[in-house]
Amino acid sequence: MKTREQQMEFLYKKLEKIRFGMLSTIDPKKGIIRSRPMTNKQVDPAGVLWFMTSDEAATTFEVDRDHHVNISYAEPSDNLFISVSGLARVVHDKAKVHELWHALDKAWFPKGVDDPHIVLIRVDITAAEYWDSPSSKVVELYELAKSITTGKSAHDVGEHAKLNSL
Repeated sequence: MKTREQQMEFLYKKLEKIRFGMLSTIDPKKGIIRSRPMTNKQVDPAGVLWFMTSDEAATTFEVDRDHHVNISYAEPSDNLFISVSGLARVVHDKAKVHELWHALDKAWFPKGVDDPHIVLIRVDITAAEYWDSPSSKVVELYELAKSITTGKSAHDVGEHAKLNSL
């Protein structure tokens, strides 16, 4: 079993490799949870995630009304699944926008890096949970078959960790 520090290091290394997550916010007008794909712009080992959006997007209004968010990540080819809970806020920081800007961002912001509507969403992670199973299908099938024959729960295949109060 990994120590908490090893779990944290594992979590951040995996988050850095997953390009997209589904950011969930609460729509106060409809009283529903809404999710939309967002690109990881930066994963800070200090427990901060950065995303880029427009100040005209519903996401910014929802984050301003309720700071509690969740980002769900899936890398099915690697049998990796991560759920991150955190407190989000909209950040107006042109220097940080320039730091995080990538040429592909122009697809969403045709005016370029100096588009006045670009804002950042900063998420301070408060809790996370991950499931990491063997990435090889052969190994995974072997472990599942072993669990059936030995009576060991399939939940014990791979690694699962809950990280709270981050």
